[in-house]
Order: sequence, then structure tokens, then C-alpha cells
Amino acid sequence: MRIGNIDVDKGILLAPMEDVTDLPFRLICRRYGADIVYTEFISSDGLIRDARRSMEKLRLAEEERPVAIQIFGGDEDVMVEAARRAEEAGPDFIDINFGCWVKNVVVRNAGAALLKDPAQMQKLTRLLVDAVKKPVTVKTRLGWSSDSIVIVEVAKMMQDAGAAALTVHCRTRDMGHDGNADWTWIPKIKAVVDIPVIVNGDIKTPEDVKRAFDETGADAVMIGRAAIGHPFLFAHAKEFMETGSYTPVLPAERIRTCLEHLRLELEYKSPRRAIHEFRKHYGGYLKGLPNNSFCRQDVVRFETYQEVEDRMMLFADEMAALADVVV
Repeated sequence: MRIGNIDVDKGILLAPMEDVTDLPFRLICRRYGADIVYTEFISSDGLIRDARRSMEKLRLAEEERPVAIQIFGGDEDVMVEAARRAEEAGPDFIDINFGCWVKNVVVRNAGAALLKDPAQMQKLTRLLVDAVKKPVTVKTRLGWSSDSIVIVEVAKMMQDAGAAALTVHCRTRDMGHDGNADWTWIPKIKAVVDIPVIVNGDIKTPEDVKRAFDETGADAVMIGRAAIGHPFLFAHAKEFMETGSYTPVLPAERIRTCLEHLRLELEYKSPRRAIHEFRKHYGGYLKGLPNNSFCRQDVVRFETYQEVEDRMMLFADEMAALADVVV
């Protein structure tokens, strides 16, 4: 798969996720093998107003490359200006979110709302392609609802508009995260476009990654929620595709990586904010470990890194007594 000057063979990508794919998390996922990472989606309105949180999301690091900035919006002029500002931040490419299903996005005629107006999707994509020098890609869904699946036609329109690649979350907007992703649409899309097609949705395990490639012929796969607290998934998937198996993660590595991730958060955020926002990650890092609930109940109450580290290391000692525990 080639996007601009990025070449990735059977790439495994980290999906853009609001309140999740901040810079520290992207760095951790890159270290564990994510081939391309994406920022949280950024409001085009927020960017042109210089809103603090929107501007923070533009912060990139050289060691996370290749990295894409994802933006969303519905106003043509605002999206063009936001794309230009995003380009100034120095991403490898810019991604347009035409797939977010949440109400406060679609009521602004943004995200998946554009699936009700494919012609406007095409126009917005063309405007952004013409406005910036970096490649522009698109992420979307199958359609607005099960009775209005438009993805095959939309794929052709995105290619005609100049999109460098297309990611498809294989659910409709009305499904949200419910139901099963329907990967059978990916070969149909591949049959009508030449640009890279990336499959997203229900890719949770190394076995899923291999099956997604085998069943769909996609150029890359994109992992979302399954990576939260489990960045090891990227390395596991690559090992599984090469050897048919993968090396489980020892509890000590889970805990070490969790603390490393938290230290990165503290580098880029205020201590209070970093400690509080990180609480959503403990469940993933500790998932499956014996008696982890006691440790988790403690660390989500702590207000300092040292308290968290002391408790996590105590838990690591407990796990060391169970040398055969791997998850």
C-alpha cells in the first residue's frame, strides 16, 4: 500500500479514536509495531478558532511517523482552512472523517452525516485535495443505514475526487458500534477502485488480522478499540501472520508498558490531567490478570505517579509468584 511517499506492505494501522489516540498512546503503539498512526479526530471549527484542545491535538513527534491528522466538519471553507492548518503541523497525510456516528457530530452535518449526501462528500474531498500538498485520505462507513448502503459508489467518488486511500468501517451509521462488521463489502469496493482500501471494524485479535487480510484482500487493516490497553496487539498480529503463533505478554511487560505509557502522558500533560485521563487505560493493561480488580480499584483513585507505580509494582510482585500466568 502506498500513500504519498509511505509504502507499507500488509500494514496494521492504529485507528483515530477520540480521547484515546493522543501523542503518548500513538508513540506506544508505534513502538509495538503499528505501521501508521492517526490523531484523535479534530474539529475543523476548533482549528480555525485556535481552540486550545483542538490545537493540542496537532502536536506530533518525529518518532511516531508515519502519522496522519484526521479532521471533521461540514462547512467547505472551514474544512479547507482547517486542512491547511493541519498540513502546517507536518503530518504525513491528512484524513477526512466521514464516519463518526455520534449525534453531536452528525447534527453539524459532519462525520457520517455526509453519507446522506455523497455528492457533497466528493466535493469536500476534492476541495481539500486541491487545498493542500499532502495526500488526503478518507475514512467512512458502509452507509447511513442498512437500507442505504452506498459504499461502492462512494468509493468510486472518493477516488475520482483525488483521495489517496479509503478506510471503511464496515458498519452503517445507525449501528454505531453494535452488531457485526460486514467485511464482505471490501472485495466489492476493491473491484471498482485502484486506491488502497483499508478494512476497519471487529479486528480484535491477531487471528482477526490474518482473517481480514485473507477474506477481504484489503491493502491494510485498522485496529481501534482492541488496542486500548493492549498495544501489544500490533506485534502479536505481525508475528502470527509470519509464524502462525505469537508470544504471549508476561504480566511484568504489561505493567512495565502501562507505567511507561503513563510517564509519557506526564511528559505532555499537566500531572493532574495526565493521571486522571489515564484511568481509562488500566482496565486494558490489567485485563485477564488474576485478582486485577483490587489493583485497578486502587490505581484509579490515586493522584500521583509514585502512588500508581508503587501499587503496580506490588501487583507485579504478586504476578511474579504465578510464573505461568500469560495473557
